[in-house]
Amino acid sequence: MQMVTLSVIKADVGGYPGHSNVHPACKKAAEEMLAKAKKKKLLKDFKVMSCGDDLELIMTHGRGEDNKEIHKLSWDTFVKATAVAKKLKLYGAGQDLLADSFSGNVKGMGPGVAEMEFEERTSEPIVIFMADKTEPGAWNMALYKMFADPYGSAGLVIDPEMHDGFKFEVHDVYKHKKIVFNTPEEIYDLLMFIGSPGRYCTKRIYRKDGLKAAVSSVERLSLIAGKYVGKDDPVMFVRCQKGLPALGEVLDPFAFPYLVEGWMRGSHCGPLMPVSFEDAHPTRFDGPPRVIAAGFQMADGMLEGPVDLFKDPAFDGARNMANKIADYMRRHGPFEPHRLPLEVLEYTTMPAIMKKLENRWKPV
Repeated sequence: MQMVTLSVIKADVGGYPGHSNVHPACKKAAEEMLAKAKKKKLLKDFKVMSCGDDLELIMTHGRGEDNKEIHKLSWDTFVKATAVAKKLKLYGAGQDLLADSFSGNVKGMGPGVAEMEFEERTSEPIVIFMADKTEPGAWNMALYKMFADPYGSAGLVIDPEMHDGFKFEVHDVYKHKKIVFNTPEEIYDLLMFIGSPGRYCTKRIYRKDGLKAAVSSVERLSLIAGKYVGKDDPVMFVRCQKGLPALGEVLDPFAFPYLVEGWMRGSHCGPLMPVSFEDAHPTRFDGPPRVIAAGFQMADGMLEGPVDLFKDPAFDGARNMANKIADYMRRHGPFEPHRLPLEVLEYTTMPAIMKKLENRWKPV
């Protein structure tokens, strides 16, 4: 039995310029750190990528989930990249590193984490999704379409191995609780919660026989820091084929640029635009929110790829629609529903403004 762990860990170590990109020197620093770890046999393989201003570490190893050595390697890599960012005076250098030193696990320290230990199949195609200028719950709709919507995944109807449905592990990120829903029988209950992605985020998906299918990062920086320090910019990966959604079924939900929270200052609603690696550098109003899809074949823990899956012109329609939606939403300016509701803005700069004016409010 060939067990392998795939760890995808990300952090914003500094934007170049502003919030739009990761400086090549930061990526080089990360690659050097992970290459040393691979040489010492801590890692089987790795890739360093970026989406917008987020540095993405993709690592395979045999040490299981939540491994202290892997998490310390990630933390040290982000610290080294942050040092480069500070030297170059990049914007928001190290903003996702919310602690002064490593404490055994990067969860709760700022970086986003998606990890899965699984038995490598005869053929193991995997898609890693990376997003910028949005929130952890941004994956909710896509994952629902992949694993619970027969209009999205034909395999739910015609593949005997998928026909019994999947389990969705959903986290309440405000109360730090989780619940598991069985689909299709509990679809309506599931939708009641994941339809509010700002609070309820899909963390893991399993087939009913226990086969692990997907995992995402659900860390919310503002809830950890107690104030707005940057958007969460989540990662997710999905195993494909052979009793799981086909590659095309995994990608198709993003042909519709649905609305997500984030965009400018983490305070606006906008369309999630699927783009190629080279276009994952949001600029217009720091957006609109972006998502890239990196395709890999895993072979004995080694990563063959990445393939730039959203570079396909079949997603041109989604990009055109996203631009039209962006035009429409931007015309609302500071008004909802483009700007997020006040209760969501309590972790931005809004409290400072409210405090400044609190003595001017008089009883009616």
